[in-house]
Amino acid sequence: MDSINSIIDFNKHPINDFNYIQKCNSLIKKNSLLVLENFLLDKSLKNILNEAKKLEDKAYYCEQQHTILLTKLSDSMDKNDPLNILMTSDKGCVPHDLLSKSSGLNILYNSDIFKSFIRKVLNLDKIFPYADNLSSINLNYYQKGQQLGWHFDNASFAITLMIQSSTQGGEFEYITEGRDSNANYIDKKLISDVIEGKSNAKLLDVSEGTLILFYGRNYLHRVTPVQSDTPRILITLNYNEENNIELSENARLTFFGRVN
Repeated sequence: MDSINSIIDFNKHPINDFNYIQKCNSLIKKNSLLVLENFLLDKSLKNILNEAKKLEDKAYYCEQQHTILLTKLSDSMDKNDPLNILMTSDKGCVPHDLLSKSSGLNILYNSDIFKSFIRKVLNLDKIFPYADNLSSINLNYYQKGQQLGWHFDNASFAITLMIQSSTQGGEFEYITEGRDSNANYIDKKLISDVIEGKSNAKLLDVSEGTLILFYGRNYLHRVTPVQSDTPRILITLNYNEENNIELSENARLTFFGRVN
């Protein structure tokens, strides 16, 4: 089996180097966002993309209506309240168990070096995979017309790998103000302005092979509708801070169309 050295470009991203780890830790503390371009070696990126294309016809597609807090519409709230406006998210998803055991994604995800890097950059004591066999690594496909609606994440952090960009649309937009989940504070006026297009969001131009670490719980973000025939393909690497955690059966049915 290949090693982590065949996956990551250690010349650009020496993730086992103390000084590099400290630099990344400082950047994400400052920006709540860490963007590592050309994280994957060219050959590794090509192999992962080829695997993703072979699995594309096995993706389960779903469309969701949700608020920015990923909840359902509430009859007890004003319909114009920015926390009670429905967004649309639709995409295809391939779960972890369909990946080859020898996949570069499995090598990366299970690497002690990579997990140590994630822990130290995010100041976490431990990280664990999902206990179910579907949720740890997911391949996400955004076809023409599909998008990820405005929302805040429920998870404290997100780790993604861009594998293929759409040629038009499919852009990642976000704002760095508007919520402090620890203080239970949300700036509804700002959120409304962003949703209505009255206030511009920041645009993150993500190239293929880029690793992103992101604190999405406090940052409103979305992926704009894909406008090209070339789909946007994004990998999510999902860890937990506690052991033996499963994604709920309802969530597995929603995203994968099955529970095991």
